[in-house]
Amino acid sequence: MSGEGEKLHEVRLTNVPVRPTSASEVRELEIALIIGTIFRPDVIKEILHPREFTTWLDSLAVAAGALAREKAGYTVAKIAEDLGRSETTIRNHLQGKTKAGQLVRQTYEMLARGNLVLSIPSIAGGEALEKAKKLEEELSRLKEAVSKAVEHLKEATRVLEDAVKG
Repeated sequence: MSGEGEKLHEVRLTNVPVRPTSASEVRELEIALIIGTIFRPDVIKEILHPREFTTWLDSLAVAAGALAREKAGYTVAKIAEDLGRSETTIRNHLQGKTKAGQLVRQTYEMLARGNLVLSIPSIAGGEALEKAKKLEEELSRLKEAVSKAVEHLKEATRVLEDAVKG
């Protein structure tokens, strides 16, 4: 880890169908939209805010499910039936009248352009990255100390061998 913001691992969501044609593809797109939205750095900041956390995540999941089904050609009535929500709620998400609907739509557009990339540091947050950096520095110091101790032991062994011979 040599610099701030360095990516430890990236996951590119490129094989997800943006125009699903089967129930399994709808589910695949829905999951990609949920994960892709939740792990965006701007959304992580929202999630970490304690207010209405569960409600907010539920809204994201419903918005993702609605958009995935819309892209598969489902009607608003069918989407509402599938997700157990009112048609008004579904329309609000699909029209971007809700924050969840807006975020999921942005994620979909990133996915459609092939630009949706999840990176571990953005997921883990700055504190985890800082802690990892400090642990890496401590490990480096300990390796150096062990190396010096080994050299001292070798020298002491040579001195003892010379004393025994001499």
